[in-house]
Amino acid sequence: MHEIDGSAGGGQMVRSAVSLSALSGEAVRVENVRGDRSTPGMRPQHVAAVEAAAALTDASVEGAEQGAETLVFDPGSVSATDVSVDVGTAGSIALVFDTVLPLATALSTPASVTVTGGTDVEWAPPLAYTRRVKLPVLAAHGLDAAIDVEQRGFYPAGGGEATLSLSPSSLSPLALTERGPLRRLSVVSVADDSLAEADVAERQAAAAVENIDVGAPASETVDYDDAACAGSSVTVVGVYEHTRVGFSALGEKGTPAETVAAEAAADFQRFHESAAAVDERLADQLLVYQALAGGTVRAPSATAHVETNRQVIEPFGYEFEFTRLDDTVRIERAAVDD
Repeated sequence: MHEIDGSAGGGQMVRSAVSLSALSGEAVRVENVRGDRSTPGMRPQHVAAVEAAAALTDASVEGAEQGAETLVFDPGSVSATDVSVDVGTAGSIALVFDTVLPLATALSTPASVTVTGGTDVEWAPPLAYTRRVKLPVLAAHGLDAAIDVEQRGFYPAGGGEATLSLSPSSLSPLALTERGPLRRLSVVSVADDSLAEADVAERQAAAAVENIDVGAPASETVDYDDAACAGSSVTVVGVYEHTRVGFSALGEKGTPAETVAAEAAADFQRFHESAAAVDERLADQLLVYQALAGGTVRAPSATAHVETNRQVIEPFGYEFEFTRLDDTVRIERAAVDD
């Protein structure tokens, strides 16, 4: 059984440990889950992620409950089934999907995971990022998955619903060191129906485009939904020749839509002026796929999230090499001994 100390990181350590345990068939124990957080232990979205992975692997689980500081995950084999889990709060649906998405590489027939929770919430990428950045990048390397959003869910009420459809997949090594020219920008702006009269989604989209100076064509996608509470988000997607990146911001009561959009736009502008091929968030989330398939990624930096994720992945028999290149870092999976 693999033993992981989760005290130095957050939920990503749980997600990666469970994903690799499920794929390797090797049990894992995570101690001190989120130990350095102000509220340590498992949160509702972590519990839902473990429940979804357990349903897809017929796993034996201990500690899949809110507040638990030790998790034991002992999987069976990955099998296709249709799973439904409810986070029970506005906890992130995207982060639940992150845990089970790699399991597509072990499926022989399609499976699906439906999650109720938050679609656009703090401390997690909105589903627009997962759908328009992460999935297309992984699709280019062989992963076959799609997300349908049935209902938006904002903080604090949640109540959103989305389904991840997984098909049997075979990954090729990740080749994400050169992004190529910027082909276009795509801005996705969503809000609750209660904000339609104030044109919040339209204003977010327009302001994002106005605050970016890169000389590329831009499209705006605006959507309103009858959510359980007011909320909004905007995501700026940069579509390059060889890759995609995304930067998001959440609306806050009392903060003008234009200010929200300017935050996401500024993050994209800073990235575009670097030589990186993927954004920092994606670099973190791609480590599991690099472990499985190999390859190299060039990111703006090796964040604390990347470092703690690395600590979880390497006990499963993988190693990574980090090389500083000017204003970026090259992350490469070392050769795996047969």
